[in-house]
Amino acid sequence: MQPLEQEIAQFIIETLSLEDVKVSDIDPAAPLFVKGLGLDSIDALELGVGLQKKYGIKLSADAAETRKHFASVQALAALVTNHRAGVVS
Repeated sequence: MQPLEQEIAQFIIETLSLEDVKVSDIDPAAPLFVKGLGLDSIDALELGVGLQKKYGIKLSADAAETRKHFASVQALAALVTNHRAGVVS
């Protein structure tokens, strides 16, 4: 797992208070929702707020792109990388 992926995994754990989950338990390529971590729409809202606070990233809940960004830890890491580089996604 890349350092940013580890950071994102830790961010997810802390933001969602996943007490029984460790960074090493999270496959960066696995889906975050339904299968994989099994997150739901409320978790997505909490992650969206957390992304805005921690990384300054604003996502529209209705945007099709948002689903793509929340697909996995790898996808979130790519979003953060692009945001830091000033790439609009």
